[in-house]
Amino acid sequence: MQNGKMRIGVILDGVGGSNWAWRRPHIAGDASVNIDNYIREAKLAEAAKADFIFIADTLHVTPDSSPHFLNRLEPLTLLGAVATHTRHIGLVATISTSYTEPFTAARQLASLDLISKGRAGWNVVTSGIEGAARNHSHSTMSSIEERYRRAAEHVEVAKGLWDSWEDDAFIRDKDSGVFYDRSKLHALNHKGEFFQVDGPLNIARSPQGHPVLFQAGASDGGRDLAARTADAIFGIPKTIEAAKEFFDDVKARAVTYGRKPDDIIFLAAMDAIVGETEEDAERKYREACEFVRYEDAVKWLGFFFSSHDFLQYDPDAPFPDIGDVGDNSYRSISDFIKTIARTERLTLRDVARRFAIPRTDFIGSAEKVADACENWFRKGAVSGFNVGSSVGRVEDFLELVVPILRKRGLFREEYEFETFRANMGLPTVVNRYTAQAAAREALSA
Repeated sequence: MQNGKMRIGVILDGVGGSNWAWRRPHIAGDASVNIDNYIREAKLAEAAKADFIFIADTLHVTPDSSPHFLNRLEPLTLLGAVATHTRHIGLVATISTSYTEPFTAARQLASLDLISKGRAGWNVVTSGIEGAARNHSHSTMSSIEERYRRAAEHVEVAKGLWDSWEDDAFIRDKDSGVFYDRSKLHALNHKGEFFQVDGPLNIARSPQGHPVLFQAGASDGGRDLAARTADAIFGIPKTIEAAKEFFDDVKARAVTYGRKPDDIIFLAAMDAIVGETEEDAERKYREACEFVRYEDAVKWLGFFFSSHDFLQYDPDAPFPDIGDVGDNSYRSISDFIKTIARTERLTLRDVARRFAIPRTDFIGSAEKVADACENWFRKGAVSGFNVGSSVGRVEDFLELVVPILRKRGLFREEYEFETFRANMGLPTVVNRYTAQAAAREALSA
């Protein structure tokens, strides 16, 4: 628990990640492409002293995709605009390692990092949608194992490129005509399984050294990649027990890579429904459920199974045996759904309803939701939460729950530092070449 404080991120998802969220009265129909809406929400999150805002992404849609997926702004472009209207909050963008080159991704992220003065973060994903491959000139999607190998190499190349320039390389002496110290510029000359990258990167490091690295995969390969490379992890555990198992496993794996367990932050996805009272929260839950039609819920379910068409099945028959569908997509989620459906003998309608608007620990009065947050945090199941708005309202959580957490000493009063890394309790990344030079000096002293 870095700094002993809870970490809170806010998911900015426009009209909402689900197929039905956009129908709620308080959500603007064009929220996913309205920059003023994103800036307003980012400022609300910053006023509450949240650690970061997060922009998810997908690289393929179908006619049945959720409205937010169908029409939304590209993450880095969006965050570049938001950066100029905020000062402290971290800015986390999703970029796929399966369909980008590390030089391009590293340059884009480094640019956002400098524009924001050290507030950029990268959610590293491998893309688990078959259609994304066809949108990038591939006939089929690579295996999940290959995608994670590529992701690991992609991240290592990006890290190497971010160290192209030592921090004091740029002299900019107009009298002497010396713009930079040539000894402090370094080519990478990487040759690996997937990439060959000479470098150097044509942009300096930001005050935080490297963007903060997030990883969201919960499969075996995802856990291993997180343990090896991530500063922070996103997850969607359904119970405190599942959260703790996941977090403990990743920390144990991190040790095998020479890291310390506390080097990694874990933020569980949360879509809280918060009321002034228990009755108020229950009313909000029922109102949210009224917008969920079976057809929309089952289409949303299909997203996690490579856009599988569940409408072809009898909704009141047992959940269909679909074999290995989903195994090469969002495997951890699809496996979980299959297991629950089988062990509890659920119908397809039951499964769609349960995963549309699940009942969680985070539905209730502000005090009850704060109690649940504190319980998960103090038991070491999470470092904090990534708060979304597909079911509840982020504003309710920020305005009603965060002050309670702050009063209990669990969340910051103010931003303590200038960079995203520092505010997350993470160390600045020292340039590898600077570190090597210091080590040589120490040996020769």
